[in-house]
Amino acid sequence: MAGPTGRGRSLGAALGDLLRVQVTPRHRLSSYQAKHWHAQLSQLTGTHRGYEALEEADLDVTVKTLINWLSDPEYNVRRSYRDLIHTAYENVAIVPAEPIPDHVKDGQYEISGYVKTGSDRRERGARDAAPLRIDGSRGDWDAIEELWMAGELTDDEFEDHFIEDVIEQDIGAGTDGWDFDGSSYSVELR
Repeated sequence: MAGPTGRGRSLGAALGDLLRVQVTPRHRLSSYQAKHWHAQLSQLTGTHRGYEALEEADLDVTVKTLINWLSDPEYNVRRSYRDLIHTAYENVAIVPAEPIPDHVKDGQYEISGYVKTGSDRRERGARDAAPLRIDGSRGDWDAIEELWMAGELTDDEFEDHFIEDVIEQDIGAGTDGWDFDGSSYSVELR
């Protein structure tokens, strides 16, 4: 039975596509695009989560002050308060990434596309060629997960870390390292 599959123009892009199908990445809520402090404060005070973000940003003002601010967008608010409002707004607008689940880290990967080690370059998973099979459970996923949780896992970094921390941990460094120099990849998780 086929498992979830990621596709992309590089190994890293295919891995990223596969991961985003499995878990929610760190992202910004599209509804939080306000630039002015007044619009940000109005949006924050409209939700319980917004009030919590204001508290976490240490914005400590009276209800009367808050009402004055909200009733007049031209009210003269100190820069330090505007900075706290902006910090709270940025914090509430970011949805944290879900951790990479164990079934992804412990999964069996089948990689299709051009694979090169040393002078040996083959198209894996095409015609009669078997895909490159990797046991993810033998890998060290710490760096990948750290970048993922911070929202900084690019396709290139994913590919580099997957090669060094997962492929090489499972089957070794190859003749002269691993290179995925094709233009189309699919990665199936089993």
